[in-house]
Amino acid sequence: MDNDIYTIVDFQHVKPGKGGAFVRSSIKNLKTGRTIDKTWRAGERMEQAILERKTMQYLYNDGTDYWVMDPETFEQVAVAKEQIEGVKYLKENMDLSVIVHNEKMIGIEVPNFVELEVTETAGSEKGDTASGGGKPATVETGAVVTVPFFVKQGDRIKIDTRNDQYLERVK
Repeated sequence: MDNDIYTIVDFQHVKPGKGGAFVRSSIKNLKTGRTIDKTWRAGERMEQAILERKTMQYLYNDGTDYWVMDPETFEQVAVAKEQIEGVKYLKENMDLSVIVHNEKMIGIEVPNFVELEVTETAGSEKGDTASGGGKPATVETGAVVTVPFFVKQGDRIKIDTRNDQYLERVK
């Protein structure tokens, strides 16, 4: 649409009592990361972009760019922070999903779930329960996540990177 590539984030098919059906949606520009709301009439067509996904490995951050490597060709590529969705969960040697269009890298996503070690969190106090609230915890990548009161420093936890939610403690 408008010579840019968008992905559908959310959509809702609406059939009002009067008039024709339409689709209300939220779409995200893959190049800029901006999300907009768009409404289409029933039967309206869009050109489909052919996207390819490939796996690359995150190597390191040199202060300005993030370096990733193609595990098949060992080619290393510098990537801007803005191109990586979920950059705060990046850990060295992590496999990333790279979105390619016409041989050009247009976006990078971290895995939906990551297991990281808690490096800093407040201690537990008597009366804290497994349910009913939480406390902030910093993980090894520097990201801050709200965790239940029973999680301690040194624990490994599983996090959903799409919504920054704590899922479980990992043994």
